[in-house]
Amino acid sequence: MSDRSIVRPRDAASLILLRESASDLEVLIGRRGRTARFMPGRYVFPGGRVISADARPWQNERTGEDSGDRRFAALKRAALRETFEETGLVVGRRVADAPRPDAASLVEAAYREQRLAPALDMLRLVGRAITPTQSPIRFHARFFVADGSDASGMLGAGEELDDVRWHAVDAEAPADMQNVTRFMLRCAVEAWRGHAPATPPLYWHRGSLSLVRHGSPAR
Repeated sequence: MSDRSIVRPRDAASLILLRESASDLEVLIGRRGRTARFMPGRYVFPGGRVISADARPWQNERTGEDSGDRRFAALKRAALRETFEETGLVVGRRVADAPRPDAASLVEAAYREQRLAPALDMLRLVGRAITPTQSPIRFHARFFVADGSDASGMLGAGEELDDVRWHAVDAEAPADMQNVTRFMLRCAVEAWRGHAPATPPLYWHRGSLSLVRHGSPAR
């Protein structure tokens, strides 16, 4: 493949929701449709590409220390929006039932219905991944982790993902799960348990090799 034919990766974001059950740590996963253009039939975390609307702050959102980094905030909104669209869940903090203006988007309406404030500050970056150069569809994806106990909504009410469910982390992973997904799950669990590296790793490819780079710029 010549350099001219290499597709430039687009910004994307995924959200890894973890929660403690009575006996296990669980992760939320779903299976992409068999006819999907990217990772068809694979079990993934909810996520997708960043769109222009993700640059606009949401009503009542909580941004935390990253409030000045507009690009990073847009990545977090993309992760939260895609999670809602694909699973039916929104992640946020409980707020009083105070009068609010009409929602400007479906995800903001869902937050209002659940009486939650969008909580960008609840998302923690645990890793990045860049799709191989030979792929016709490429993403520079950021993977965030958040507490699934802060999620509300009707699980499975979203689109694009089938078999959306909580899966025990220590159980055998579904066979239809890419290595990058398995790697990012390990990164999320390490962060959950307080063992994450200072700088989130980058999962990338050189030819047919899958590589991990530590200490690279986080975003």
